[in-house]
Parts: sequence; structure tokens; C-alpha cells
Amino acid sequence: MEKGYYVKAETLMINRELTELDLFVKDFLKVLKKHSDYLIVSGFVSISTGRSRGTEDVDILIPVADENKFKELFQDLQKNNFWCYQGDSFEEVYPYVKDMINIRFARINEMFPNIEMVFIDENKKAKYYEFTHPQKIKIKDFEFKIPQLEFEILYKEIILAGKKDFEDALHLRTFFSDILKKEKFKEYENIIREELK
Repeated sequence: MEKGYYVKAETLMINRELTELDLFVKDFLKVLKKHSDYLIVSGFVSISTGRSRGTEDVDILIPVADENKFKELFQDLQKNNFWCYQGDSFEEVYPYVKDMINIRFARINEMFPNIEMVFIDENKKAKYYEFTHPQKIKIKDFEFKIPQLEFEILYKEIILAGKKDFEDALHLRTFFSDILKKEKFKEYENIIREELK
């Protein structure tokens, strides 16, 4: 049986067609990447690698931005037909960013799917570590960044620990069983458990 992926130049190449959800995320990233680095985490990682479950939100880590940088991003997203749940103007939304409270964007006139922007800085140690150690993944012509697989699996099992998270983690453990590394699990577990202290 053909595997659902192969590895090429350290990028995970996923063998499947693009979905509506992929195209939504792709359009959003097209704008975001002009203004900020990012990392896609959580449910979309499992879904993008073939787990069939629905999701309404896609979590993206981004470094907390100063006012000017965020204003440019916010206005560019609006220009590209995205709206923000937290407010229609940059002035309304920036206080959330400053306080590192998550914000959401969706296409104009739609609620779902949406992007949940999770702001991070060096104080959020586990999130900052995964952010600075990304893994590239590609479906057709859509390339994006996710955490190292072992990190994503452990984060779901140890920190998030909901039914859906364990199922996501099991999917990743099964799908990528031949490339997961024991020593990475060991290394990442210590980093992740710090978050529980």
C-alpha cells in the first residue's frame, strides 16, 4: 500500500488533494507571511496529514507584534477580505494583541472556518521552542510550517489532553510511525512538562 506521504529535502510531502479548508489557510498565510513569521499548530496539523475530522478553527502562533507592524497586517487582511471577530478597526483590536489575548479572523460574511491567532514571546517557553524549531509540510503547491511531529504529539497528550487531542496524537503516531524518533520524544517531553510547573 502506498504511504500517505514521503520526505523530500526535510519537507513532509503529503499525497492528497487540497480541500476548501487548505485553500482558506493558504489564502490567509499569503497575507500573514508578508508581515510576520508563523507556525500552524494543533488540529489542523492532524487534519492536513489526512485525519478526517472537521474543525472550525485553525491555530496559528505568531510573535507578538508592535503597533505599527500589527496595523499593517490588520489592514492587509481586511483588504484581502478577512474580518476580525474582536473589532472592525485596528484601534479596537490592538489592546488584545498587546495583552497577548488570542484573536480570530474569518472571511468576510462568514464565521467558520476561522484562524485563531495565538501571540507568543520568549516567556511562553514551550510554544517559543516549537515556534523556533519548525517542520515544513507540503500538499500540492501549498507549503507551510508546523511543529516537529514529536513535539506536536506530546503537546496534545500532555498539555491539551482532551479526547480529540489524544485521537489527533494517535493519528500522527500511526501515520508517521516510521520516521518518529524516540530521542526527540525524550528531549521534547522535558520542555513541554515545564509548562505544567
